Parts: sequence; structure tokens; C-alpha cells
Amino acid sequence: MKFPKYIEMMSQLIGSASVSSVNPEWDMGNGAVIELLDSWFGALGFETEILPVPGRPGKLNLIASYGRGSNGLVLSGHTDTVPFDEDKWSSDPLKLSEREQRLYGIGTADMKGFFAVILEAVRELPLDQLKKPLVIVATADEESDMCGAKSLLDLHRQLGRHAVIGEPTGLKPVRMHKGVSMESIILTGQSGHSSNPQLGRNALDGMQLVLGEVLNWRMELQRRYTNPAFDINVPTLNLGHIHGGDNPNRICGKCELQFDLRSLPGMDMQLLRAELSDRIESCLSETGLEWQYKPLFDGIPAVETPAEAAIVKAVEKFTDTQAGAVAFGTEAPYLNSMGMETVICGPGSIDQAHQPDEYIPLEHIQPAINLIQSLIRKFCL
Repeated sequence: MKFPKYIEMMSQLIGSASVSSVNPEWDMGNGAVIELLDSWFGALGFETEILPVPGRPGKLNLIASYGRGSNGLVLSGHTDTVPFDEDKWSSDPLKLSEREQRLYGIGTADMKGFFAVILEAVRELPLDQLKKPLVIVATADEESDMCGAKSLLDLHRQLGRHAVIGEPTGLKPVRMHKGVSMESIILTGQSGHSSNPQLGRNALDGMQLVLGEVLNWRMELQRRYTNPAFDINVPTLNLGHIHGGDNPNRICGKCELQFDLRSLPGMDMQLLRAELSDRIESCLSETGLEWQYKPLFDGIPAVETPAEAAIVKAVEKFTDTQAGAVAFGTEAPYLNSMGMETVICGPGSIDQAHQPDEYIPLEHIQPAINLIQSLIRKFCL
């Protein structure tokens, strides 16, 4: 096959819709993107495996490997995008367009563009001279529930030792990020006529107690945990949604609060949930209300790759930038759990992700290619 140039690869990747969403109306498979990557890496001599995600029809991972052995380099990214509002875009989000020295389209920065960078980088290298393996990982559904990355854990395979996830960081290395969890607290009381409070048990009254307890807990967490590497150096807890009752003249029989918690490295998500559950049980003990505390999804653990890790030092050297920390979550915790040491570093900016007119600057592309080539030479050649 005639191997496509960078712009053509980008155009095909952007044109292959692969939205993942918790909303079934938006959610779709990523097969078209995986098939493109499979054909391109296969044409370069990589051994490729397309791995269906168990229990998730239409969701696929790809592992493309060149060379055998252990302790090689892994370059990883996700193939899905968030949903998009086409009417808010200045151009077709599924059609790559160039203007103002930028490439526009859904997934240009976050993060289909990283795969085009990898392909452009490796096609110029003497892969037959690799001393250590080079492995490319392309996952499904990072933007929704990370089922693709989680399913890799079940392979029980050592894919490599040094890993780079090409999320958009402006080509600045990141070795730490916060954890992300989303939680729900549901109180159930007894509805009744509002003229006599004794006729029921008001779930909204109880939620007032819960809100106070959650906010007090937030203050305590921020006193107990700090990390100066982060711009916001404390864990954050955002009250995002509350709904209860159905009419002013009825005692509220049910009320739900939803919030998200962004934890720092070293904070265990399960222990945090247990701690808050104990506090809720205590504050509601005399209300007669039933309550349920449940995570809205498993959550993404916080991650910290050691500053002295070889991949951290290498990316710092090649970018001339000290590795930092970000508040958004990635698949790094799952790669680290597989025995890798992971740095997040890629072209584009997170500021352009998840919004209309997403773009990647043209000026980032060649430096990103140079970075990938330098890492392959160091860890594989």
C-alpha cells in the first residue's frame, strides 16, 4: 500500500467518528479508527492485535508491536472522542480543516492526532535495528468509563517498562495527576401534606445535614492533604447536582446530591468513600431517613510516577521542561498498574479539548515527531 502522509492520516482519523458517552444516544463504536491504525501499523511491519473489550460490543483495543523482549517503550492513546455540538463549530467537526496555522476537527488534540505523530515518526526510523520492543496501544472509551484501559489489566501481560500517553499537554511532561470520582447520596423519607410536618419525614431537611457534613469534610481534607506540584494544591470537592421533591406543598420524600472529588496522589479512593459513609451515617442517625451512598462510576485513581524514573528524566531532557502535575485524569494509573512508569506528554492543549473548534497547532507537530523519535532511539535503539 502507498503509505499516507501526515495530513491524510489526520483527515481519515478525524473523519472516522468514534464518540464514547455515558448517554446511549451518543455512544458509538471505535472500530473504524482501530481498523485504520491496524492497517497503517501493519504496513510498517508491526505485529497487530485487535482486542474486543469484553462485554462491550463495538469497543476495541489495538496493540501493535515491533520487536520482542521486555522493558521496551510503550506509546499509548485513546481512540474515542467526547460528543460534540456540530452547530457550535465553525467548520465540520468530522472534516479536518486548516486555518490560522491550526488543524481543526474533533479529536485533533484529544487525541487522535497523537497516533498520526507516532506513525510519521516511526516510518522514518530503522525499525529492523530495534534492540528493545516498541509497542503502540490504542484504547476504547477513555472519555466515558475507561473500559478499554481497564480490560488491558486482564491480559496480565508485560507490554513494556517505559510509557508515554500522548494526551494534549502542550508537549510539557506530566508525571502526576489527580484522581477523579463522582458520587451520589440519595435520601429517602416519607412524603405527606406540608401543613403537618409530622405526617412525613422530609428528605430535603436531611440533605441540609448531609450538605453541611460534606462541606465540613471538604475543609478537613484540604487541611490534611496538600501537594505544591499542583496549581490547585488541595483536593477539591464540587457540589454539582441536587434534586428533591416535586411540589412546594408536599413533604419531600426523596432527595439526591451528586458531587465530584478530585483527590491527590496518596489518597485512597475506597478509604475516602468509607470515611464519608461513616460521617453520613452519624449525621442522619436520628432523622429516621433511609440513605444510600453510591459511586456513579468506579473512578480514576490519582497517579504519581517517580521523579527519578528513566522515562521522566528522558522526556524532561528532550523537552527541556520539568515534569509537572495536572488536575485531569488519564489512563496512566492503569498502565502503571501493569508494571510501567508513565509520563503524559503530547501535542495540543487540554484547553482546546472537549469544546467546539478543537484544534492542534501546526507548530506542535514536528517537535512532537522529534520527541517520539528521540524516545525510540533512547529506549529501543
